[in-house]
Amino acid sequence: MAHRTSPPPRICPACDGFASVAVTLGGRDRNGHLRTITAHCPACNGLGIARTRPHREGARA
Repeated sequence: MAHRTSPPPRICPACDGFASVAVTLGGRDRNGHLRTITAHCPACNGLGIARTRPHREGARA
């Protein structure tokens, strides 16, 4: 049985892994293309995975 060397990445709870989306602005340009903008999740900066807390050495009293 194979063992993983690292745990699987955690999915961002704010976007559920769908970190970037294309939003149509309505209408078309002169060439007939839809006008769109790209929006990224502000919680994960468009990565789709939650950040892990940095590991700190030592303990607090």
